[in-house]
Amino acid sequence: MKFIVSSSQLLKNLQTLGGVINSNNTLPILDNFLFELSTNQLKISSSDLETTMSTIIEVETEDEGEIAVPARLLLDILKTFPEQPLTFKTETKSTIEISSQSGKYSLAYLSGTEFPKAIELESPSTTKIVGRILANAISKTIFATGNDDLRPVMSGVFFQFTTDELTFVATDAHKLVKYTRTDLKAEEASEFIMPKKPLTLLKSILSNSDEEVTIEYNESNAKFTFNNSIMVCRLIDGKYPNYDAVIPKENPNILTLDRSSFSNSVKRISIFASKTTHQIRLKMAGTELNISAEDIDFSNKADERLQCAYQGDDMQIGFNSRFLQEMLNNLESNDVQIHMSLPNRAGILMPLDGLEDGEEITMLVMPVMLNK
Repeated sequence: MKFIVSSSQLLKNLQTLGGVINSNNTLPILDNFLFELSTNQLKISSSDLETTMSTIIEVETEDEGEIAVPARLLLDILKTFPEQPLTFKTETKSTIEISSQSGKYSLAYLSGTEFPKAIELESPSTTKIVGRILANAISKTIFATGNDDLRPVMSGVFFQFTTDELTFVATDAHKLVKYTRTDLKAEEASEFIMPKKPLTLLKSILSNSDEEVTIEYNESNAKFTFNNSIMVCRLIDGKYPNYDAVIPKENPNILTLDRSSFSNSVKRISIFASKTTHQIRLKMAGTELNISAEDIDFSNKADERLQCAYQGDDMQIGFNSRFLQEMLNNLESNDVQIHMSLPNRAGILMPLDGLEDGEEITMLVMPVMLNK
């Protein structure tokens, strides 16, 4: 088989597909890209058995065939080429030759028949969503997912689609993010848990895309179709916790402040916090917020005062500074509100501006018990 392809176009697509490949695969064939050639097009696939992704690019060819080409070696050589046409040609039954303007390079290939085929979804439900909106939903939630092997359902993002809205939820039991699009809806209600790895890939691929993404899903797999690419991944099996039950409904104490000033203050104060608890203390009274931290083991402490708008009873509450910082960093708003009830109940962080029409974000952070 023989085909001619643009070096930069091939590299760009292979770098995207390379994100699927694990560094230590159980099956040697998974260290390869699958090349499937048909008239004037090349379909390239990569897989880790859980996630399979493929994309189609235009090439000059009249041949057909399929081979598996070493991913790492091919990426390394393509990175060194300036933009130019490259000719790929199978020389023997085990080697393929790449011809560039400056030389020839031969590498071994395997039969493509051993490569795992992507799963075909049976009787899936379908929802369509614009690429950048999906990427934004992933970006706003994925940081709050857990890493606990004993609770795999919390290591992914929960997709909850209804005929009224689309909701995306992530939690690690210490923090929770609920991202809702009231301007989008599904044809029928359904829910599933997406693993982190394919979501991370989708986030980077779709971040600025206005292309429509078709999401098909059943009980065990999801399929994302966009541009000339398809990603199929296995879903996380299990029931997602009832997240609504942990969001406090009555929160009479409301703190309103500038997000950037608050974020910078938390960053500074956290340097002086205990390295085990990362605890910072928020003390609200009138129009003043006092933020403090102390590391008793090393006699380090710091406190700052910030101007704020506060409605409610004077109170003190402790939070893990890292969780608070992550949440503030994942918002674009100028001002934020923290809704609280008691020092031992979760605080709810919400942006006051910077949202698109139909976009809602609720972030919940569990408190840390304060040392007297």
